[in-house]
Amino acid sequence: MEVLFMNHFINDKVLPPVMKFVNTKAVTALKNGMLYAMPFIIVGSIFLILSNLPIPSVANWLSVNGWSAVFSQAFNMSFGILAIWAAIGIGYSYVKETEFGDVALQAGLTSLSAFFIVQSLSVANPITAALSTGKEASGIGNLTGNQATAAFEKLPDAMQVFLNNPVSGVLNLSWQGGQGMIAAIVIGILTGWAYTSMMRAGWKIKLPEQVPANVANQFTSMIPSGVIIIVATVIYALFNKLGHTDLVTFIYHWLSVPLQGLGDSFGGIIVIALLVPFFWFFGVHGGIIMGAITSAFLIPNTAANATLYQAHKLTLANGAHIVTNEFYNNFINLSGSGITFGLIVFTLFFAKSQQMKSIGKVEMVPGVFNINEPFLFGLPMVMNPVLALPFFLVPVVVSATVYGAIYFGIVPPMNGVAAPWTTPPIISGFLIGGWQYAVLQIVALTESILIYLPFARKYDKMLLEQEAENEEEIVA
Repeated sequence: MEVLFMNHFINDKVLPPVMKFVNTKAVTALKNGMLYAMPFIIVGSIFLILSNLPIPSVANWLSVNGWSAVFSQAFNMSFGILAIWAAIGIGYSYVKETEFGDVALQAGLTSLSAFFIVQSLSVANPITAALSTGKEASGIGNLTGNQATAAFEKLPDAMQVFLNNPVSGVLNLSWQGGQGMIAAIVIGILTGWAYTSMMRAGWKIKLPEQVPANVANQFTSMIPSGVIIIVATVIYALFNKLGHTDLVTFIYHWLSVPLQGLGDSFGGIIVIALLVPFFWFFGVHGGIIMGAITSAFLIPNTAANATLYQAHKLTLANGAHIVTNEFYNNFINLSGSGITFGLIVFTLFFAKSQQMKSIGKVEMVPGVFNINEPFLFGLPMVMNPVLALPFFLVPVVVSATVYGAIYFGIVPPMNGVAAPWTTPPIISGFLIGGWQYAVLQIVALTESILIYLPFARKYDKMLLEQEAENEEEIVA
């Protein structure tokens, strides 16, 4: 009775607003737009590994012979410009899902243009950065930072001012990566919304039907693109003249940092770990829902860790994040939502009922690739009060274990390498953090076995009794 009441309450009161939010054009564009960045994230991760091989002798040879710099170049221009892919992909996806799909690419490119316009095209002078350290100043001979500072201070004041000025007219790669990710998402969504609104309002140039479509589309998109570029320019001018800053910097400090901090907290990861099985328990795809919501702040965390890893500064003291998108993909969803590896082990080796044995054989191979729909709908896990507690509890216990291991320095933060969510356990652990994370995944799988075992045995006994009763009825 209580389960039925809860089921009605969730379906009638909780799920409608959640699904309404998840299915909004903004969230759909975010989810679909980020998919266009995935090839660059994964391929870029390969080059991140190559440029930072954990074998000192090989890594030293690659560095001395210039190969590390080559691999870093590939990383920086793929994974390292994640915000660019997001700006284009989200703006494109927003318009693509409307009746104006023919001009979706123009919308995506307009989004990128707006993203560039609202940020300051400058970087700190590398000489200033070198002088601020006490280490060897790269590019200034063999001088240490302190020696270079002493020499710099002997220069005329006018020369010192000139050398301290930022380098202008260049893209700051920091904003094109993880730090600019939230700004790119906001701009991509707003561009898609504004573009669609103007098209529906008839703000477009119409050409005769005889004009080829590829030519006509460029004129059709001219007014919306022009308006958005003008508005972006006005925004840049206001922030620059009145606030002596820019929109991307403003969003980073006032939105990105709080969101990333919230997702990076112990409470934040526990809530995420609970909500994935929570939605699944009522038959709604918790992985997709939470993945769409959390990617906005967990992917930037991944990118930030990747940058620190590339610079050999991957520590919590240097600002590395505990919770990244790989924490979500490769631990919270390890072996599938609810971390059901323990059920695989039970069904294959201990189950006595035919239902659990047969479902276990079906789930065995998909489970290796973190897919557990056979369990979710075949056992089932959905609306199953007997298996509900471990289904909710295992992700929480695993999340607490992993968070604590990183927080207390037992393992280093995740290195920013993006392992696809279908990467088998142990292998994915090695990719996202080396052997320590492979071991940590073994610990997580062991926790799954220990927690699921008593509940699975109870459920198996219930199924066995039902099967025996069914056989008696057939004989009778």
